[in-house]
Amino acid sequence: MRHRFSHGVHPQQNKELTVDLPIQRVPFVGRYVLPLDQHLGAPAQATVNVGERVRRGQRIARPGGFVSTALHSPVTGKVMAIEPRRAPGGKFSPSIEIHADPFATQRLTPNPPIDWLSLTLEEFIHHIQWAGIVGLGGAAFPSHVKYSMPEGKKIEYLLINGAECEPYLTNDHRLMLERPDALLQGIAIVKRKLGAKRAIIGIETNKPGAIDTLRAQIKRIHKVDVMPLPVKYPQGAERMLIKAVFGYELPATKLPRDIGIAVNNVSSLVAIADYFGSGLPLIERIITVSGSGVTYPANLIVPIGTPLREVLRFCGGLREATKSVIMGGPMMGQPIGSLDIPIVKGTSGILAFTEKEASTTFELPCIRCGRCLAACPHFLNPSRLGRLAKARRFDEMRAYRLTDCVECGACSYACPSEIPLVQLIRTAKRESHQR
Repeated sequence: MRHRFSHGVHPQQNKELTVDLPIQRVPFVGRYVLPLDQHLGAPAQATVNVGERVRRGQRIARPGGFVSTALHSPVTGKVMAIEPRRAPGGKFSPSIEIHADPFATQRLTPNPPIDWLSLTLEEFIHHIQWAGIVGLGGAAFPSHVKYSMPEGKKIEYLLINGAECEPYLTNDHRLMLERPDALLQGIAIVKRKLGAKRAIIGIETNKPGAIDTLRAQIKRIHKVDVMPLPVKYPQGAERMLIKAVFGYELPATKLPRDIGIAVNNVSSLVAIADYFGSGLPLIERIITVSGSGVTYPANLIVPIGTPLREVLRFCGGLREATKSVIMGGPMMGQPIGSLDIPIVKGTSGILAFTEKEASTTFELPCIRCGRCLAACPHFLNPSRLGRLAKARRFDEMRAYRLTDCVECGACSYACPSEIPLVQLIRTAKRESHQR
């Protein structure tokens, strides 16, 4: 352990429900909904029509711009609609609805491996974009954009995020345990194409099995290291991870590539290995289903577009005492109002909580204790931002570095007055962008 980032919090990990459960596959269901904007940037543009039959893995939408990715069908079936559907976050997004063919085997015939060594960097970037690969740690930022280097910039280090600092989530942990070869193959591909001189896998010390497994696998691999990291939230945030590994404070005005670093989540690199190994685009992902409200917690491979209701049904349904369902982790995830919204590329987990974890609290006045300042890893003043958000003084919020907030939720966790600081800031950011 070389460095530590400043501030942050130490929530209970609560990973024991699923940490020892192997990844299993969810059966195919009858209906899938695929929002066209399930990544950051411009929405994808549909390339199929209503009534058209599609194959599993077939491209159904092309990138809508450079900061955008393609979208592929998770099943063989028929396009039933291309119109707005309710998506995560509560909004209605243009979506492609596909009904699975009940008589199709849904087997995906592997394609011959792609000769990635012969590709130029531009061709490699094109493949990643059209494979629909995004950051699978939750942000869903198009991966190919990270690999597009401005003139005069060069990647020196490939930093792999295996921290998985969100409580309850164990999908990345299980992936490192069960598919280390695929992860190392993805690392080798990206490292070679970017010309990075070294790759470093950062893993929190509460995952000793993953650390030992990968260290055993990389003994014969040159210039790939595993670095144990202290357990601290938000260790997996890009800037915090860079600080923890390299000891460098990345300025808010700079991107990792500005200092010669490319950061990737372990799941994204496995997706890259799968694509170049068998032609599999991003049509499914691994999620964790956990919490006291879930009958049978699990780590699952789920096709993109599967309704949450079907995933929870596979896990035995919700307990009667369930009070809240969250998409994502408890710190950065969002409560959902409908179980019919689909799993999207950025979905890392589904958590269901009973009254014990999701008890209703009453907001009290701010006591100026400063705990939110001590918790914020970006050295912001969440209390001030929260007050300005309530007053809808968005211009002043921007002056206090509103856009630097990554919505990690550390401030809300630390607040003794139960003020929903991150929710206030998140809402203010959205309304500010719409003005």
